[in-house]
Amino acid sequence: MQQRQFPRVNAFLKENLPFQQYKLSPNPLAIKLSFLVNFHCILSGGKPELSLANALVVLNSTAEDGEIEVRISVGDSSNMVDAAVLEKLETGYAKLAASDSKSLLKKYLTKEIFDNLKTKKTSFGSTLLDVIQSGLENHDSGVGIYAPDAEAYTLFSDLFDPIIEDYHGGFKKTDKHPPKEWGDVDTLGNLDPNGEFIISTRVRCGRSLEGYPFNPCLTEAQYKEMEDKVSKTLSGLEGELKGKFHPLTGMDKTTQQQLIDDHFLFKEGDRFLQYPDVSREVWDLRREGENLMAANACRYWPSGRGIYHNDNKTFLVWCNEEDHLRIISMQPGGDLGQVYRRLVTAVNDIEKRIPFSHHDRLGFLTFCPSNLGTTVRASVHIKVPKLAANRSKLEEVAGKFNLQVRGTRGEHTEAEGGVYDISNKRRMGLTEYDAVKEMNDGIAELIKIESSL
Repeated sequence: MQQRQFPRVNAFLKENLPFQQYKLSPNPLAIKLSFLVNFHCILSGGKPELSLANALVVLNSTAEDGEIEVRISVGDSSNMVDAAVLEKLETGYAKLAASDSKSLLKKYLTKEIFDNLKTKKTSFGSTLLDVIQSGLENHDSGVGIYAPDAEAYTLFSDLFDPIIEDYHGGFKKTDKHPPKEWGDVDTLGNLDPNGEFIISTRVRCGRSLEGYPFNPCLTEAQYKEMEDKVSKTLSGLEGELKGKFHPLTGMDKTTQQQLIDDHFLFKEGDRFLQYPDVSREVWDLRREGENLMAANACRYWPSGRGIYHNDNKTFLVWCNEEDHLRIISMQPGGDLGQVYRRLVTAVNDIEKRIPFSHHDRLGFLTFCPSNLGTTVRASVHIKVPKLAANRSKLEEVAGKFNLQVRGTRGEHTEAEGGVYDISNKRRMGLTEYDAVKEMNDGIAELIKIESSL
Protein backbone atom coordinates (compact mmCIF):
# COMPACT_ATOMS: atom_id res chain seq x y z
CA MET A 1 0.00 0.00 0.00
CA GLN A 2 1.02 3.65 -0.46
CA GLN A 3 1.53 4.17 3.24
CA ARG A 4 4.70 2.07 3.16
CA GLN A 5 6.29 4.77 0.98
CA PHE A 6 6.10 7.30 3.82
CA PRO A 7 7.48 5.62 6.97
CA ARG A 8 7.79 8.76 9.08
CA VAL A 9 4.41 10.05 7.97
CA ASN A 10 2.89 6.69 8.81
CA ALA A 11 4.46 6.74 12.25
CA PHE A 12 2.91 10.16 12.85
CA LEU A 13 -0.48 9.04 11.59
CA LYS A 14 -0.43 5.89 13.68
CA GLU A 15 0.46 7.86 16.79
CA ASN A 16 -1.80 10.88 16.32
CA LEU A 17 -4.86 9.92 14.26
CA PRO A 18 -7.69 8.60 16.43
CA PHE A 19 -8.73 5.85 14.04
CA GLN A 20 -10.68 4.20 16.83
CA GLN A 21 -13.29 6.96 16.86
CA TYR A 22 -14.56 5.90 13.43
CA LYS A 23 -16.98 3.01 13.37
CA LEU A 24 -16.37 1.29 10.06
CA SER A 25 -19.30 0.06 8.02
CA PRO A 26 -19.73 -3.72 7.66
CA ASN A 27 -19.70 -3.07 3.94
CA PRO A 28 -16.08 -2.15 3.13
CA LEU A 29 -17.11 -0.71 -0.24
CA ALA A 30 -19.13 2.00 1.49
CA ILE A 31 -16.32 3.40 3.64
CA LYS A 32 -14.81 6.74 2.70
CA LEU A 33 -13.52 9.21 5.26
CA SER A 34 -11.77 12.49 4.48
CA PHE A 35 -10.07 14.94 6.81
CA LEU A 36 -7.07 17.26 7.08
CA VAL A 37 -4.05 16.82 9.30
CA ASN A 38 -1.24 19.27 10.01
CA PHE A 39 2.04 17.63 10.87
CA HIS A 40 5.80 18.03 10.88
CA CYS A 41 7.65 15.37 8.98
CA ILE A 42 10.58 14.53 6.75
CA LEU A 43 9.73 12.47 3.71
CA SER A 44 11.89 9.46 2.93
CA GLY A 45 14.04 9.23 -0.15
CA GLY A 46 15.99 12.41 0.43
CA LYS A 47 12.92 14.69 0.08
CA PRO A 48 13.21 18.15 1.68
CA GLU A 49 11.66 18.87 5.05
CA LEU A 50 8.06 20.15 4.99
CA SER A 51 7.29 22.10 8.14
CA LEU A 52 3.63 22.00 9.17
CA ALA A 53 2.65 20.81 5.72
CA ASN A 54 -0.99 20.14 5.06
CA ALA A 55 -1.73 16.54 4.19
CA LEU A 56 -5.02 15.40 2.76
CA VAL A 57 -5.64 11.94 4.09
CA VAL A 58 -8.27 9.78 2.42
CA LEU A 59 -9.20 6.44 3.91
CA ASN A 60 -10.83 4.33 1.27
CA SER A 61 -11.81 0.73 1.81
CA THR A 62 -12.10 -0.93 -1.56
CA ALA A 63 -10.76 -4.41 -0.98
CA GLU A 64 -13.17 -7.20 -0.15
CA ASP A 65 -11.16 -8.14 2.91
CA GLY A 66 -11.68 -4.67 4.36
CA GLU A 67 -8.06 -3.55 3.87
CA ILE A 68 -7.79 0.19 4.43
CA GLU A 69 -5.68 2.23 2.02
CA VAL A 70 -4.17 5.51 3.17
CA ARG A 71 -3.53 7.98 0.36
CA ILE A 72 -1.52 11.07 1.25
CA SER A 73 -1.12 14.26 -0.76
CA VAL A 74 1.39 16.68 0.71
CA GLY A 75 1.68 20.31 -0.35
CA ASP A 76 1.30 23.98 0.49
CA SER A 77 -1.67 24.39 2.82
CA SER A 78 -2.83 27.48 0.89
CA ASN A 79 -3.61 25.22 -2.05
CA MET A 80 -5.55 22.70 0.01
CA VAL A 81 -9.32 22.73 0.33
CA ASP A 82 -10.49 23.27 3.90
CA ALA A 83 -11.98 20.30 5.72
CA ALA A 84 -15.23 22.19 6.38
CA VAL A 85 -15.60 22.86 2.65
CA LEU A 86 -15.04 19.20 1.87
CA GLU A 87 -17.67 18.23 4.40
CA LYS A 88 -20.20 20.65 2.87
CA LEU A 89 -19.42 19.29 -0.57
CA GLU A 90 -19.90 15.68 0.48
CA THR A 91 -23.16 16.44 2.28
CA GLY A 92 -24.50 18.61 -0.52
CA TYR A 93 -23.57 16.14 -3.21
CA ALA A 94 -25.29 13.29 -1.39
CA LYS A 95 -28.52 15.31 -1.11
CA LEU A 96 -28.37 16.35 -4.76
CA ALA A 97 -27.77 12.78 -5.91
CA ALA A 98 -30.79 11.61 -3.91
CA SER A 99 -33.03 14.42 -5.19
CA ASP A 100 -35.27 14.54 -8.26
CA SER A 101 -33.49 17.67 -9.51
CA LYS A 102 -33.57 18.23 -13.27
CA SER A 103 -30.63 20.64 -13.21
CA LEU A 104 -27.69 20.33 -15.58
CA LEU A 105 -25.51 20.17 -12.46
CA LYS A 106 -27.07 16.91 -11.34
CA LYS A 107 -27.06 15.57 -14.89
CA TYR A 108 -23.32 15.99 -15.37
CA LEU A 109 -21.78 15.93 -11.88
CA THR A 110 -20.93 12.24 -11.72
CA LYS A 111 -19.27 10.75 -8.66
CA GLU A 112 -16.05 10.39 -10.62
CA ILE A 113 -16.02 14.06 -11.64
CA PHE A 114 -17.02 15.13 -8.12
CA ASP A 115 -14.14 13.20 -6.54
CA ASN A 116 -11.71 14.56 -9.12
CA LEU A 117 -12.67 18.20 -8.60
CA LYS A 118 -13.53 18.50 -4.91
CA THR A 119 -9.93 19.08 -3.75
CA LYS A 120 -9.04 21.65 -6.43
CA LYS A 121 -8.69 25.37 -5.83
CA THR A 122 -8.06 28.29 -8.21
CA SER A 123 -5.41 30.94 -7.60
CA PHE A 124 -8.23 33.18 -6.31
CA GLY A 125 -9.08 30.52 -3.72
CA SER A 126 -12.26 29.30 -5.42
CA THR A 127 -13.32 25.70 -4.80
CA LEU A 128 -15.87 23.34 -6.28
CA LEU A 129 -18.24 24.49 -3.53
CA ASP A 130 -18.13 28.03 -4.94
CA VAL A 131 -19.01 26.61 -8.35
CA ILE A 132 -21.92 24.38 -7.35
CA GLN A 133 -23.22 25.79 -4.06
CA SER A 134 -26.23 27.44 -5.72
CA GLY A 135 -27.27 24.19 -7.37
CA LEU A 136 -26.73 22.24 -4.14
CA GLU A 137 -29.06 24.56 -2.25
CA ASN A 138 -31.62 25.10 -5.04
CA HIS A 139 -32.50 21.75 -6.58
CA ASP A 140 -35.00 23.47 -8.89
CA SER A 141 -32.20 25.36 -10.66
CA GLY A 142 -32.07 24.96 -14.41
CA VAL A 143 -28.28 25.11 -14.67
CA GLY A 144 -27.02 25.03 -11.07
CA ILE A 145 -23.46 26.33 -11.44
CA TYR A 146 -21.65 29.67 -11.53
CA ALA A 147 -18.02 30.54 -12.20
CA PRO A 148 -16.48 32.26 -9.14
CA ASP A 149 -13.58 33.49 -11.28
CA ALA A 150 -12.27 33.22 -14.84
CA GLU A 151 -9.82 30.45 -13.95
CA ALA A 152 -12.69 28.24 -12.78
CA TYR A 153 -13.79 27.62 -16.37
CA THR A 154 -10.45 25.88 -16.97
CA LEU A 155 -9.76 24.23 -13.61
CA PHE A 156 -13.28 22.80 -13.34
CA SER A 157 -13.69 22.21 -17.07
CA ASP A 158 -14.69 18.56 -16.52
CA LEU A 159 -17.97 19.93 -15.15
CA PHE A 160 -18.32 23.18 -17.08
CA ASP A 161 -17.67 21.75 -20.56
CA PRO A 162 -20.55 19.24 -20.73
CA ILE A 163 -22.96 21.75 -19.17
CA ILE A 164 -21.89 24.41 -21.68
CA GLU A 165 -22.33 21.93 -24.54
CA ASP A 166 -25.81 20.99 -23.34
CA TYR A 167 -27.02 24.54 -22.67
CA HIS A 168 -25.53 26.12 -25.78
CA GLY A 169 -26.82 23.55 -28.23
CA GLY A 170 -23.82 21.39 -28.94
CA PHE A 171 -20.88 23.75 -28.37
CA LYS A 172 -18.34 20.99 -27.80
CA LYS A 173 -15.14 21.24 -25.78
CA THR A 174 -13.23 21.04 -29.07
CA ASP A 175 -15.15 24.01 -30.52
CA LYS A 176 -13.85 27.56 -30.45
CA HIS A 177 -15.98 30.67 -30.19
CA PRO A 178 -15.29 33.10 -33.08
CA PRO A 179 -13.59 36.47 -32.54
CA LYS A 180 -15.78 39.47 -31.71
CA GLU A 181 -17.56 40.81 -34.79
CA TRP A 182 -20.28 43.44 -34.57
CA GLY A 183 -20.78 43.41 -38.34
CA ASP A 184 -22.28 46.22 -40.42
CA VAL A 185 -24.76 47.92 -38.09
CA ASP A 186 -26.31 49.76 -41.03
CA THR A 187 -27.79 46.52 -42.38
CA LEU A 188 -30.22 46.45 -39.45
CA GLY A 189 -33.16 48.83 -39.48
CA ASN A 190 -36.63 49.38 -38.08
CA LEU A 191 -38.56 46.11 -37.98
CA ASP A 192 -41.90 47.83 -37.42
CA PRO A 193 -41.85 51.35 -38.92
CA ASN A 194 -45.63 51.77 -38.54
CA GLY A 195 -45.57 50.77 -34.87
CA GLU A 196 -48.22 48.07 -35.24
CA PHE A 197 -46.53 45.14 -33.53
CA ILE A 198 -43.34 45.89 -31.57
CA ILE A 199 -43.75 47.61 -28.23
CA SER A 200 -40.06 47.89 -27.34
CA THR A 201 -36.63 46.69 -28.45
CA ARG A 202 -33.60 45.89 -26.33
CA VAL A 203 -30.07 44.54 -26.79
CA ARG A 204 -27.76 43.83 -23.87
CA CYS A 205 -24.43 42.17 -23.15
CA GLY A 206 -22.44 41.27 -20.06
CA ARG A 207 -18.77 41.94 -19.38
CA SER A 208 -16.27 41.00 -16.67
CA LEU A 209 -13.28 43.18 -15.87
CA GLU A 210 -9.94 41.56 -16.52
CA GLY A 211 -7.86 40.80 -13.43
CA TYR A 212 -10.78 40.54 -11.00
CA PRO A 213 -12.60 37.42 -9.79
CA PHE A 214 -16.37 37.25 -10.07
CA ASN A 215 -18.87 38.06 -7.32
CA PRO A 216 -18.23 35.24 -4.79
CA CYS A 217 -14.51 35.98 -4.51
CA LEU A 218 -14.54 39.78 -4.59
CA THR A 219 -13.46 41.61 -1.45
CA GLU A 220 -15.27 44.77 -0.40
CA ALA A 221 -12.19 46.76 -1.38
CA GLN A 222 -12.29 45.23 -4.87
CA TYR A 223 -16.00 46.03 -5.20
CA LYS A 224 -15.29 49.67 -4.37
CA GLU A 225 -12.24 49.78 -6.62
CA MET A 226 -14.24 48.42 -9.55
CA GLU A 227 -17.13 50.80 -8.93
CA ASP A 228 -14.71 53.74 -8.92
CA LYS A 229 -13.06 52.54 -12.12
CA VAL A 230 -16.40 52.00 -13.87
CA SER A 231 -17.83 55.32 -12.68
CA LYS A 232 -14.82 57.26 -13.99
CA THR A 233 -14.92 55.39 -17.29
CA LEU A 234 -18.63 55.97 -17.87
CA SER A 235 -18.29 59.65 -16.97
CA GLY A 236 -16.18 59.99 -20.12
CA LEU A 237 -18.99 58.88 -22.45
CA GLU A 238 -20.25 61.59 -24.78
CA GLY A 239 -23.09 62.32 -27.17
CA GLU A 240 -26.28 60.34 -26.62
CA LEU A 241 -24.42 58.07 -24.17
CA LYS A 242 -23.66 60.92 -21.78
CA GLY A 243 -25.33 60.49 -18.42
CA LYS A 244 -24.81 60.01 -14.70
CA PHE A 245 -23.61 57.21 -12.43
CA HIS A 246 -25.64 56.53 -9.27
CA PRO A 247 -23.90 54.50 -6.52
CA LEU A 248 -26.32 52.40 -4.49
CA THR A 249 -24.36 53.17 -1.32
CA GLY A 250 -25.59 56.40 0.23
CA MET A 251 -28.23 56.97 -2.44
CA ASP A 252 -30.65 59.71 -1.39
CA LYS A 253 -34.38 58.98 -1.31
CA THR A 254 -35.20 61.32 -4.20
CA THR A 255 -32.76 59.58 -6.54
CA GLN A 256 -33.86 56.18 -5.31
CA GLN A 257 -37.52 56.97 -5.98
CA GLN A 258 -36.73 58.28 -9.45
CA LEU A 259 -34.84 55.09 -10.33
CA ILE A 260 -37.77 53.05 -8.99
CA ASP A 261 -40.18 55.09 -11.10
CA ASP A 262 -37.96 54.52 -14.14
CA HIS A 263 -37.85 50.78 -13.31
CA PHE A 264 -34.04 50.90 -13.31
CA LEU A 265 -33.28 49.99 -9.70
CA PHE A 266 -32.06 46.46 -9.04
CA LYS A 267 -32.17 45.03 -5.54
CA GLU A 268 -30.21 42.63 -3.41
CA GLY A 269 -31.15 39.02 -3.90
CA ASP A 270 -34.60 39.19 -5.40
CA ARG A 271 -33.71 41.02 -8.63
CA PHE A 272 -37.43 41.40 -9.28
CA LEU A 273 -36.74 44.61 -11.15
CA GLN A 274 -40.10 45.53 -12.67
CA TYR A 275 -38.54 47.14 -15.72
CA PRO A 276 -40.79 46.47 -18.75
CA ASP A 277 -37.96 45.97 -21.24
CA VAL A 278 -35.59 43.94 -19.06
CA SER A 279 -37.08 40.55 -19.75
CA ARG A 280 -34.61 38.00 -18.43
CA GLU A 281 -33.28 40.10 -15.57
CA VAL A 282 -36.74 41.13 -14.46
CA TRP A 283 -39.15 38.32 -14.81
CA ASP A 284 -37.08 35.14 -14.56
CA LEU A 285 -38.62 34.61 -11.13
CA ARG A 286 -37.35 35.24 -7.65
CA ARG A 287 -35.72 31.82 -7.83
CA GLU A 288 -32.78 33.29 -9.75
CA GLY A 289 -32.27 35.78 -6.95
CA GLU A 290 -32.22 32.88 -4.52
CA ASN A 291 -29.64 31.20 -6.75
CA LEU A 292 -27.46 34.31 -6.66
CA MET A 293 -27.75 34.58 -2.89
CA ALA A 294 -26.74 30.93 -2.58
CA ALA A 295 -23.83 31.56 -4.95
CA ASN A 296 -22.58 34.36 -2.65
CA ALA A 297 -23.16 36.95 -5.38
CA CYS A 298 -24.60 39.57 -3.03
CA ARG A 299 -21.83 39.99 -0.48
CA TYR A 300 -21.11 43.44 1.01
CA TRP A 301 -24.35 44.77 -0.51
CA PRO A 302 -24.77 47.58 -1.60
CA SER A 303 -21.05 48.38 -1.52
CA GLY A 304 -19.55 48.64 -4.99
CA ARG A 305 -22.88 48.56 -6.82
CA GLY A 306 -24.22 51.29 -9.04
CA ILE A 307 -26.42 52.25 -11.99
CA TYR A 308 -25.58 54.49 -14.93
CA HIS A 309 -28.08 55.80 -17.44
CA ASN A 310 -27.92 58.39 -20.20
CA ASP A 311 -30.06 61.51 -20.27
CA ASN A 312 -32.56 59.97 -22.70
CA LYS A 313 -32.81 56.81 -20.59
CA THR A 314 -32.13 54.61 -23.61
CA PHE A 315 -28.75 53.40 -22.35
CA LEU A 316 -28.14 51.72 -19.00
CA VAL A 317 -25.20 50.06 -17.23
CA TRP A 318 -25.49 47.96 -14.10
CA CYS A 319 -22.27 47.74 -12.10
CA ASN A 320 -21.69 44.60 -10.01
CA GLU A 321 -25.22 43.24 -10.12
CA GLU A 322 -24.77 39.67 -11.45
CA ASP A 323 -21.83 40.41 -13.75
CA HIS A 324 -19.26 43.16 -13.30
CA LEU A 325 -21.04 45.06 -16.07
CA ARG A 326 -24.42 44.56 -17.70
CA ILE A 327 -24.63 46.98 -20.64
CA ILE A 328 -28.12 47.65 -22.01
CA SER A 329 -29.49 49.63 -24.96
CA MET A 330 -33.26 49.94 -25.28
CA GLN A 331 -36.09 52.11 -26.53
CA PRO A 332 -39.79 51.97 -27.41
CA GLY A 333 -40.69 50.74 -30.89
CA GLY A 334 -38.97 48.42 -33.33
CA ASP A 335 -35.84 50.24 -34.47
CA LEU A 336 -33.39 47.41 -33.83
CA GLY A 337 -30.73 49.13 -35.93
CA GLN A 338 -30.66 52.19 -33.69
CA VAL A 339 -30.69 50.13 -30.50
CA TYR A 340 -27.89 47.85 -31.73
CA ARG A 341 -25.77 50.75 -32.99
CA ARG A 342 -25.99 52.45 -29.60
CA LEU A 343 -24.85 49.30 -27.79
CA VAL A 344 -21.94 48.69 -30.17
CA THR A 345 -20.76 52.29 -29.82
CA ALA A 346 -20.91 52.09 -26.03
CA VAL A 347 -19.15 48.73 -25.68
CA ASN A 348 -16.35 49.73 -28.05
CA ASP A 349 -15.85 53.00 -26.16
CA ILE A 350 -15.81 51.34 -22.72
CA GLU A 351 -13.50 48.59 -23.94
CA LYS A 352 -10.86 51.16 -24.88
CA ARG A 353 -10.62 52.19 -21.23
CA ILE A 354 -11.32 48.94 -19.36
CA PRO A 355 -9.95 45.56 -20.53
CA PHE A 356 -12.52 42.77 -20.41
CA SER A 357 -12.03 39.15 -19.41
CA HIS A 358 -11.93 36.96 -22.52
CA HIS A 359 -11.24 33.26 -23.14
CA ASP A 360 -9.75 32.05 -26.42
CA ARG A 361 -12.25 29.21 -26.66
CA LEU A 362 -15.28 30.41 -24.70
CA GLY A 363 -15.39 34.07 -25.73
CA PHE A 364 -16.31 36.74 -23.19
CA LEU A 365 -16.52 35.32 -19.67
CA THR A 366 -19.48 35.82 -17.37
CA PHE A 367 -20.54 34.71 -13.90
CA CYS A 368 -23.18 32.34 -15.29
CA PRO A 369 -22.15 29.96 -18.10
CA SER A 370 -25.50 30.55 -19.81
CA ASN A 371 -24.25 33.98 -20.92
CA LEU A 372 -20.84 32.99 -22.31
CA GLY A 373 -19.57 33.76 -25.80
CA THR A 374 -21.10 36.88 -27.29
CA THR A 375 -23.11 37.41 -24.05
CA VAL A 376 -25.61 39.18 -26.34
CA ARG A 377 -29.36 38.97 -25.84
CA ALA A 378 -31.44 40.90 -28.38
CA SER A 379 -35.15 40.97 -27.66
CA VAL A 380 -38.46 42.62 -28.48
CA HIS A 381 -41.78 42.81 -26.73
CA ILE A 382 -44.10 42.10 -29.63
CA LYS A 383 -47.88 41.91 -29.94
CA VAL A 384 -48.98 39.03 -32.20
CA PRO A 385 -52.50 38.06 -31.05
CA LYS A 386 -53.27 35.92 -34.11
CA LEU A 387 -50.10 33.87 -33.74
CA ALA A 388 -50.78 33.68 -30.02
CA ALA A 389 -53.91 31.75 -30.94
CA ASN A 390 -51.77 29.44 -33.08
CA ARG A 391 -48.90 28.68 -30.72
CA SER A 392 -47.63 25.75 -32.79
CA LYS A 393 -47.02 28.06 -35.77
CA LEU A 394 -45.29 30.56 -33.51
CA GLU A 395 -43.00 27.86 -32.13
CA GLU A 396 -42.31 26.57 -35.64
CA VAL A 397 -40.98 29.94 -36.79
CA ALA A 398 -39.09 30.40 -33.51
CA GLY A 399 -37.36 27.05 -33.99
CA LYS A 400 -36.39 27.91 -37.56
CA PHE A 401 -34.63 31.10 -36.47
CA ASN A 402 -33.35 29.89 -33.07
CA LEU A 403 -35.60 32.22 -31.11
CA GLN A 404 -36.74 31.93 -27.51
CA VAL A 405 -40.40 32.74 -26.92
CA ARG A 406 -41.75 33.55 -23.49
CA GLY A 407 -44.36 35.65 -21.78
CA THR A 408 -43.30 39.14 -20.77
CA ARG A 409 -43.03 37.96 -17.17
CA GLY A 410 -40.37 35.39 -17.92
CA GLU A 411 -39.89 31.78 -18.84
CA HIS A 412 -42.90 29.46 -18.59
CA THR A 413 -45.36 32.40 -18.37
CA GLU A 414 -48.20 33.01 -20.79
CA ALA A 415 -48.49 35.99 -23.10
CA GLU A 416 -50.67 38.80 -21.78
CA GLY A 417 -52.84 40.26 -24.53
CA GLY A 418 -50.88 38.38 -27.15
CA VAL A 419 -47.63 40.12 -26.13
CA TYR A 420 -44.47 37.99 -26.07
CA ASP A 421 -40.84 38.53 -25.18
CA ILE A 422 -38.89 37.04 -28.09
CA SER A 423 -35.09 36.90 -28.23
CA ASN A 424 -32.15 35.13 -29.82
CA LYS A 425 -31.46 31.78 -28.19
CA ARG A 426 -27.87 31.24 -29.37
CA ARG A 427 -24.95 33.14 -27.80
CA MET A 428 -21.99 30.83 -28.37
CA GLY A 429 -20.37 29.64 -31.58
CA LEU A 430 -21.49 32.62 -33.67
CA THR A 431 -20.63 36.32 -33.88
CA GLU A 432 -22.44 39.15 -32.15
CA TYR A 433 -23.85 40.31 -35.47
CA ASP A 434 -25.10 36.83 -36.39
CA ALA A 435 -26.83 36.46 -33.02
CA VAL A 436 -28.72 39.73 -33.50
CA LYS A 437 -29.38 39.04 -37.20
CA GLU A 438 -31.09 35.74 -36.33
CA MET A 439 -33.46 37.62 -34.06
CA ASN A 440 -33.97 40.32 -36.72
CA ASP A 441 -34.87 37.80 -39.43
CA GLY A 442 -37.10 35.77 -37.14
CA ILE A 443 -39.09 38.79 -35.97
CA ALA A 444 -39.49 39.98 -39.57
CA GLU A 445 -40.92 36.56 -40.46
CA LEU A 446 -43.32 36.60 -37.50
CA ILE A 447 -44.62 40.05 -38.46
CA LYS A 448 -45.10 38.87 -42.05
CA ILE A 449 -47.13 35.85 -40.91
CA GLU A 450 -49.16 37.86 -38.36
CA SER A 451 -50.04 40.38 -41.08
CA SER A 452 -51.24 37.63 -43.42
CA LEU A 453 -53.54 35.92 -40.92
